[in-house]
Amino acid sequence: MDIIETTVFKKEDFSRNALAYGEYDNCTFTDCNFTDANLTGFIFTECRFEDCNLGMAKAKGTAFKDVTFVNCKLLGFNFSICDPFLLSLKFEGCNMQLASFYRLKIKNTKFIKCGLQEADFNETDLTGATFSDCDLNKAIFQQAVLEKADFRTAYNYSFDPELNRIKKARFSREGVAGLLMKYNISIE
Repeated sequence: MDIIETTVFKKEDFSRNALAYGEYDNCTFTDCNFTDANLTGFIFTECRFEDCNLGMAKAKGTAFKDVTFVNCKLLGFNFSICDPFLLSLKFEGCNMQLASFYRLKIKNTKFIKCGLQEADFNETDLTGATFSDCDLNKAIFQQAVLEKADFRTAYNYSFDPELNRIKKARFSREGVAGLLMKYNISIE
């Protein structure tokens, strides 16, 4: 496996010309297209993806260690099949509709201004995670660990507190209605 260090990739189309298989350390990917790309088994350490499209990219066994995604399209991205060892992610301004984090341990992950509509957080450990100004419409939370998670500026979320661990999680007054949906009550 090749090791590629401190390299900047700009405006590359990896959906047509595959990214060389390897370990990428401290690299930056700007305005690159990874749509349907095969990233199986790749290792990304301390990398940054900015303005990239990773929609439907294949990432079985892919390692993301201290990786930041900024203004990326991650439609349907299946993080649940990535290598969980040292998995560390940060998202800012990303479109992550239908992304899956099923059963992952992603404590203290920051989601900032992200569209997480219909994302799958079933059985995910999100202890201490921050959902800052995120749209969680139809996102699925069941058997998730949301202890100390911050939902104060998140919106459109709806999940059952009885089916998730929410001890010391933080919510805004307006957002509390999303925790009471199953009761079919009117809050005025």
